[in-house]
Amino acid sequence: MNQLKHIAIIMDGNGRWANLRNKKRIFGHKNGAETVRNITIHSSDIGLSYLTLYAFSTENWKRPKIEINFLTKLLDEYLKKELETYLKHNVKFNIIGDISKFNHSLQKRITQTIEKTAHCTGLTQTLAINYGSKDELTRAVNKILKKEHKNEITQETIENYLDTKNIPPVDMLIRTGGEKRLSNFLLWQSAYSELFFTNTLWPDFTNIEFDKMIKKFKVIHRKFGAV
Repeated sequence: MNQLKHIAIIMDGNGRWANLRNKKRIFGHKNGAETVRNITIHSSDIGLSYLTLYAFSTENWKRPKIEINFLTKLLDEYLKKELETYLKHNVKFNIIGDISKFNHSLQKRITQTIEKTAHCTGLTQTLAINYGSKDELTRAVNKILKKEHKNEITQETIENYLDTKNIPPVDMLIRTGGEKRLSNFLLWQSAYSELFFTNTLWPDFTNIEFDKMIKKFKVIHRKFGAV
């Protein structure tokens, strides 16, 4: 049976979920935040070590300003509200991505949440915000050029400068919402991950469907390039 340490999820479908109910897209994002909470608690309960969620990509800045403002406000409110949940369930909060583009208040909230949950030893929940894999790799290479003086750059060198340097590779990557693409998410880290796609829109994604995917993962024959 496969060992499962790290699950990554592309949380797609909030906007379409809202449209189907004749609501604004922000209504979908608000309900999607509840799913984040449910899946995080469940991941902690089943003993998962790492859960990485694609919350806001580097490309999402192309969306309408009103939606971007709502998403940043929602994230701020979510972290404020869920700090108690993190502590209760022994969840360490982490982020990947470049948060320098967000307002000072949100940056402060992110930093405080990281600091206040640093002692937690259970699940590590990572939110990918203002994250894009190509941007991550570009930033990593630039850091290497500034700090390293080597004739050869190895895979290990690159991995040590990625946002995920302290997180193991992705074992299982899930995308909700019916689309079947990676959308610039953890491209390096997902090189040998098992991919799961579902038509379920993110606000409707349940612990039951999550558990069914995990059950399927555990019986997959993972070869990692071997026979």
